[in-house]
Amino acid sequence: MSPRPLAAFALAVLLAACASAPDTAAPPAASPKPAAPPPPVPEHLRELSGLLLGVPSGAEVELALLTLDQRGLPQRLLGNIQLSGNGRALPFRLSFNPHAFPRNLRVELRGRAHHSGRLILRLPPLPIRHADNQGVGSLRLVPAP
Repeated sequence: MSPRPLAAFALAVLLAACASAPDTAAPPAASPKPAAPPPPVPEHLRELSGLLLGVPSGAEVELALLTLDQRGLPQRLLGNIQLSGNGRALPFRLSFNPHAFPRNLRVELRGRAHHSGRLILRLPPLPIRHADNQGVGSLRLVPAP
């Protein structure tokens, strides 16, 4: 048999294989699972919860609960969390120990957002007056100076 009819036969088989339906059906697209509720806060801790607004997708956000001296300088970290922005309202839950909450110093929730290593947004300081579970509502980040 000459190579020319063999090449034509091989080409016909290749075209037929490409034109046929695949042997296995594609798996169905996975439906997104609802997010599991966050675990409850341990009994000896308290939490601040709320939503951060205005965080762009890809930004890294850090929230910190700080004690401040009379001059407004941070003295002690009571709790902090780091979150990643997704372009939508970003829920947060910041746990802290109520026994470490001072009675004679100011306590504030502060926050900042970085994108590609550059500070882009900040949270105006929010005074926290009580060492209880608190919902602080929706908080908007503002452009950093």
